[in-house]
Amino acid sequence: MALRTFSDIKLPIGHSEESLRSIAQKKLGGKLGYFAIRKKSLDARDKNNIRYIYTIECSKEEQKKQSPVFERLPSYKQPTNPVLVVGSGPAGLFCALRLLDHGIKPVLIERGAPVEEREKIIKNFFETKFLDTQTNIQFGEGGAGTFSDGKLNTQTHSALNREVLETFVRFGAPEEILYLSKPHVGSDKLKQVVKNIRAYILSQGGEVHFHTRLEDISVENGRIVSVTLCRKNAKGMGTVRNETPIDNDFTREKVNVSAVALCIGHSARDTFESLLKRGVSMRQKDFAVGVRIEHLQSEIGKAQYGKAYTQLPAADYKLVSHASERAAFTFCMCPGGYVMPSASEEGGVVTNGMSNYARDGENANAALIAQVTRADFANDSPLAGVEFQRKIERVAYLTGGKNYAAPTQLVGDFLQDRVSDRFGEVHPTYAAGTAFADLRAVLPSPVIDTLKAAIVDMDRRLRGFANPHALLTGVESRTSSPVRIERDESLQSVSVLGLYPCGEGAGYAGGITSSAADGLRVATAIYASLL
Repeated sequence: MALRTFSDIKLPIGHSEESLRSIAQKKLGGKLGYFAIRKKSLDARDKNNIRYIYTIECSKEEQKKQSPVFERLPSYKQPTNPVLVVGSGPAGLFCALRLLDHGIKPVLIERGAPVEEREKIIKNFFETKFLDTQTNIQFGEGGAGTFSDGKLNTQTHSALNREVLETFVRFGAPEEILYLSKPHVGSDKLKQVVKNIRAYILSQGGEVHFHTRLEDISVENGRIVSVTLCRKNAKGMGTVRNETPIDNDFTREKVNVSAVALCIGHSARDTFESLLKRGVSMRQKDFAVGVRIEHLQSEIGKAQYGKAYTQLPAADYKLVSHASERAAFTFCMCPGGYVMPSASEEGGVVTNGMSNYARDGENANAALIAQVTRADFANDSPLAGVEFQRKIERVAYLTGGKNYAAPTQLVGDFLQDRVSDRFGEVHPTYAAGTAFADLRAVLPSPVIDTLKAAIVDMDRRLRGFANPHALLTGVESRTSSPVRIERDESLQSVSVLGLYPCGEGAGYAGGITSSAADGLRVATAIYASLL
C-alpha cells in the first residue's frame, strides 16, 4: 500500500506520540506498519484550548528507513589553483560542502579559532575583559550563528531550504527540525554540528585553515588572480607565491586562486575596507539598531499560553510596531536565553542573544530594534553604515565604564527618562557586567523615540512586554550587514570576475538557513564558471 498523508490532526497538550499512532492506525483501517511526523505546530490562539497540529505520513506496510541520499553532482577536475572559501559561517560551510559535491576540493579559511578553542577564548573575555579581535562571538568557526539560538526558520521560500535542514540533520542536528514549524538547534548542539562538518570537509580532501584572514586581493584584467592572507605561523596553503614574516606570530602569504567565495560575516569591517580600496563595488544598506530586552521567561510563557505554560516548550514572540514614523520590531528572540557580549573591535560594546537547545534559562531576551536608513548616515561612503554602528558601540563602551560592561536601564525608567539604580525582578544575563545608564546618551534620539513608542504599543499585543522591571541592555548594532557587495546574475562581483559575494555579510541573506542556501547557490555558480 502506498504511503498516505493526513493533515490538520489536532491533539491537546500532554498527549503522547502513541495517541498519534492510534489515530494513524484508525485512518488506515488496519495495521500500522510505518509512521512518521511530517509537520508539527502549536495553536495557542485560544489559551483555554491550546492544541498541537500535525501532518503525518503512514502506511500499513513497513517501510525501510532510508538514509538521506546526497547525490554526487557532475564532477569537475580539480583546478590548478584552489577555490578559496573565505569564512566558516553557514554560507562558507555550505558552500564548501556543495563544492565537494561537484568534485572540487575547497580551501576554507577562517580568521578565528576552531569552535572548541573559540569557546575558551570567549569565556576568557567574559572573565578578564581581554578581547581577542579575531576570535569572539562574531568571528570563529561557525560564524556568529554558533553563539545564537540556532534558529532555522526563515521568511525566504527557497527550494534549497529543505536541503539545508536535511544537511544539518546529516551532521548531527535533532531530526525534529525537519518537521517543527519553528525549528532551532541551540548553541550547544550547533557547536558539535559545526565540528562534524569540518571533519567531513577534511575527510573529502578539502582544507580548513584557522587563524587565517583575507588581507588583500590582486586583480588582473578585471579578474581575481591571487589573495594575500595573514595567518598565524603554521603550515601554509601549499600554493604560495611568496611568504613574508610579519612578526614572530604572523606571516603574510600570497596564494593564487581560481575563484573566491566571499562568505565573510557582517562584522568583517577590515575586509570591507580592503575590498573597497581594490575597487570592489559595494553600496550602503539599511539595517536596524537598538537594545536587547529581557523579561522573565515564565512571564512570557504566561502571557502567551496562560496557565498551561508549564506544560509547553519555552514561549517565544515576534512583534512589529508602526506606532511612530520608523518601524520597530523584535528580532532573534531567545527563549530561556542569555544576552551575549559580542564586541569584535576594541573599545566597543555589542550585544547579541543566545539559547541552548533546552532553552531552560531564567530569562527571555530579544533584540528590540528600530530601522535606520542611509539618511541617518554621515556621508555617501559605502562604509558610512559601518561608521554609524561603530560610533554607537564606542559610546556604549564609554557609558558602560570602558571595561566592556554594557549600559543597562529598566523599562520603567527608560520610559520616564530616569537612570535606574537597582534591579527588580529581572536580573541581567550579560556575562561581562552591566552599568546603569541613560540610554538616551547612547542611541540617536529618533531610535530612542521609536523604541519608547514601540514598547507601549507591543505591550498591547503581548501583556507584560512593558513591565517596568524588564531590562534594556545596549547596544544591538549588528543585526545585519551595513553594506551590500554588488553581484550580477552569475553571482560574481559586478567589478571583479571570480569573486563571489555570498551570505549575510555580503548583504544577500539574513539568518542561518538563508545564508546556508546562498552558500549552496554560490558554489554551484562557481562550478558552472569553471566548466
